[in-house]
Amino acid sequence: MHQRTHLEKQYKCPECKKSFHCKYYLRKHVRLHKGEKPFKRVHKNIKCPECGKCFRHKSHVIRHQRIHTGETPHQCPECGRCFGYKSSLLRHQKLHTGNRPYQCPECEKTFLVPAELRRHQKKHTGEKPFKCGECEKSFLTAPLLRVHQRIHTGEKPYKCVECGKCFSQKRNLGKHQKIHTRVKP
Repeated sequence: MHQRTHLEKQYKCPECKKSFHCKYYLRKHVRLHKGEKPFKRVHKNIKCPECGKCFRHKSHVIRHQRIHTGETPHQCPECGRCFGYKSSLLRHQKLHTGNRPYQCPECEKTFLVPAELRRHQKKHTGEKPFKCGECEKSFLTAPLLRVHQRIHTGEKPYKCVECGKCFSQKRNLGKHQKIHTRVKP
């Protein structure tokens, strides 16, 4: 098994050309292009009281609930920016090092990680491999497709703790929350 990691990834996605070592993961990945969520675990039993999403561990529910509350407990000591997840903070901190080793051959823009470079390169080709099953729209990434699909489902998982208003996108919740923090004359 270990030796396989050193071999070329032989299973390629026909939609976006992403490669995989294992056919199983290719099949799961292809389902993403259809807007499915193939990586869901079967045995989930703890529900988020806000949106009903299920998790295996209570700690995961607690962490997930930050998307509803807007809580951002992890602060960058360098610039003060706050994040909901420690992993997001750690990724952000790489920005301060100035080390962006992955460069686009088209425009010379640089990136922290290879996945960001691959996503960026799709902009040059105009490729949008993630298609909505409800309408004809296509998207660059699976997360963008999932956000779009909330238009069709009416899902609004981001709730303001001040007034209870719900939003389909986290950034819209953030904009809205500013009305509660503004000083009134």
